[in-house]
Amino acid sequence: MPSRSDATLPVAYLTTVRLGEKGNITVPKAYREAFGLEVGTPMSVLRLGSGLVLLPEQVRFGQLCDRVVAAFANHGIKIQELLSTLPAIRERIVARHYPALVPRKRARKHATQK
Repeated sequence: MPSRSDATLPVAYLTTVRLGEKGNITVPKAYREAFGLEVGTPMSVLRLGSGLVLLPEQVRFGQLCDRVVAAFANHGIKIQELLSTLPAIRERIVARHYPALVPRKRARKHATQK
């Protein structure tokens, strides 16, 4: 299943950083700006052989999205079919997690038999 992560990735030496006293690493400003990294940006730390890879979560999220799309395609699920189920699923999730926000259905009055 081809995805963005299957493409040949460029590998280049960028810079050297030092590990701080508390284990912090400062990503140089030029790279923070180039990748849109802000204070508090979640980063994944991956072990790759004897090295470490820092990966902004948005990249990992993109890779996950690629895998999900490929899985749906492999099972013949069309995007429009999937999207058409969202309103009903959203209603069930809201009803389950936020029942106070969901209007209650009125109970039907049953005719009593004599």
